[in-house]
Amino acid sequence: MAKEIPDLVAEARAGTGKGAARQARRNGKVPGIVYGDGKDPQPIQLDFNPLLTKLRAGRFMSTLWNLKVDGQDDVRVICRGVQRDVVKDLPTHIDFMRLHRNTRVNLFINVEFANHEASPGLKRGGTLVVVRPEVELMVTASDIPEKIVVDLSGRKIGDVIHINDVTLPGGTKPTIDRNFVIANITAPSGLVSAGGDEDETEAAEA
Repeated sequence: MAKEIPDLVAEARAGTGKGAARQARRNGKVPGIVYGDGKDPQPIQLDFNPLLTKLRAGRFMSTLWNLKVDGQDDVRVICRGVQRDVVKDLPTHIDFMRLHRNTRVNLFINVEFANHEASPGLKRGGTLVVVRPEVELMVTASDIPEKIVVDLSGRKIGDVIHINDVTLPGGTKPTIDRNFVIANITAPSGLVSAGGDEDETEAAEA
């Protein structure tokens, strides 16, 4: 299932240049520009408060947005720059790049863990320690996965799950070359014992 692309509502902005940008800010807007995909740049403006909320939520520049401008077709964009006031650190201008459906972009995708009940380690009281709740993947703009799924079946205490252990959605790949850790299963304090008692118990149960 494709990941739902969040909407970002903007207005067309009449006029360009510093004067028009200052007027937009006086009206409680953040001026911006949309460029790319072989089309003319489009001046826009966004309501200040909703934009600030999204910026503070994080991942704004690594999120694919469905830009909605009244009277125009929706377009998929990704933020390529936010200018901020040097004193207040508040947004004063924002740049977006249009994306073609076949454009490859880097986005953070949520990680979901499945089949907890089929993990011997978790059944014995082990704890799933999630190192990366999201993974940055290179994806196609027209086919963004909603999530990646990590199968915990057969996972024992002490197991470490790396990115290479995960079946990724077709057409995606990690942006990091190394085989990084996604999660691990640790023993509860009551199961940690000296002299390999834990291994002996596992053998007896098998």
